[in-house]
Amino acid sequence: MANNDNNPFKSIEEKFLERQRQEQARKKPVSKIRPFGKKRPKDPKGPAEPRPPADLRKFIKPAIVFTVVFAVLLILLTNVYVVKENEYRVVRQFGEIVRIDSDPGVKMKVPFLQSVTMLPKNQMAYNVSEAEITTKDKKRMIIDNYAVWRITDPKLMINNARNIVNAEARMEEYIYSVVRSELGQLDYTSIVNDEDSSRGNLNDKVTERVNELLEAGNFGIAVTDVRMKRIDLPPENEQSIYTRMISERESTAQTYLSEGDAEKRRIEAETDREVQELLAETKKQAEVIRAEGEAEAARIYNQSFSKDPEFYELYRTLESYKKTIGDETMIVIPSDSPYAKILSGFTE
Repeated sequence: MANNDNNPFKSIEEKFLERQRQEQARKKPVSKIRPFGKKRPKDPKGPAEPRPPADLRKFIKPAIVFTVVFAVLLILLTNVYVVKENEYRVVRQFGEIVRIDSDPGVKMKVPFLQSVTMLPKNQMAYNVSEAEITTKDKKRMIIDNYAVWRITDPKLMINNARNIVNAEARMEEYIYSVVRSELGQLDYTSIVNDEDSSRGNLNDKVTERVNELLEAGNFGIAVTDVRMKRIDLPPENEQSIYTRMISERESTAQTYLSEGDAEKRRIEAETDREVQELLAETKKQAEVIRAEGEAEAARIYNQSFSKDPEFYELYRTLESYKKTIGDETMIVIPSDSPYAKILSGFTE
């Protein structure tokens, strides 16, 4: 124990003290701000040993394969398109139409060179702008139409109309021109009255004529139907038209009333005449029947009374009593007359 150099516990004690100093150094916060002029303390452990460089060659090949696969998938996904049943797909290359796909299914285009646009195949409705026209009887009216149309040839439509907006604009021009021409040949009442025979099927005429113009222009579209939604009068003419219509209706109503009264009087006069004729004919037939009956009765009386003339004379005398003798009747006749004897009860 006297010699410290040979003390075996000395190295253990120094190691223990060194470990405590290291733990305190770790627990103590390190200040990033150094006093001016004071040098940074040296690391007691000395400079760190350099790490060996990583081998990157083993990651290059998988990265290249992943990049190639991702690029191929990206190109495939961006150049595959689906054609639906209600649409056309127009494939262009450098602005020129290469093909038009109308059959539904999955299609593919050439990457980076071709582009695809869509056009509708189904029927579409278009509201035509309101237009003012003049009828045959010089009346102005506002017509509001709508059209049902579809694309029949996408290539012609693109070459001549470029897009749907231009195609609808050209179709609207033709519809307005045809409607103005057709309605200009009809009167106002014929246009308003759908059942007027002079009007005919105006919608079919307009549709047929518009299709002829579109076909002549090679626009690749066709109109299925053109219909009038509404017919109005210009605001400045509405009141005057209404006033005139009211006066015309009142005049027509008065004419109908006059004709009805005249027809009533005619029917009443004809009925009265028929009644008088029936009554006269009936009276005539009654008199004839009565006369025939009286003649038949007289014949029967004569036939019966001829068998006993005295009884007949007595019967006639008794019948005369019924007509000549009443409660206050006074008869002055001779007492020996046959008439008086019967009244007195002498029948012999």
